[in-house]
Amino acid sequence: MKLSAELSVYPLREDFKSAVLGFIDELLRGNDVVAVTNSMSTQISGEDEAVFSAIQAALRASYERFGRQVLVAKFI
Repeated sequence: MKLSAELSVYPLREDFKSAVLGFIDELLRGNDVVAVTNSMSTQISGEDEAVFSAIQAALRASYERFGRQVLVAKFI
């Protein structure tokens, strides 16, 4: 099933820019998804398993590197 997700990540730290960019970089590592970024969010699309897998991997890597954060996701 095709799936799109709009993601906004809010790191709970002062140096939020590096955490946001790190999250996006990790999302873009997924070869089976397409991502588009803008100043408010990142949209990622592809097969549902690939989208969920990319989000899980990016969130896990970002948490390990930058600590606690809030992720807001809308799925279509």
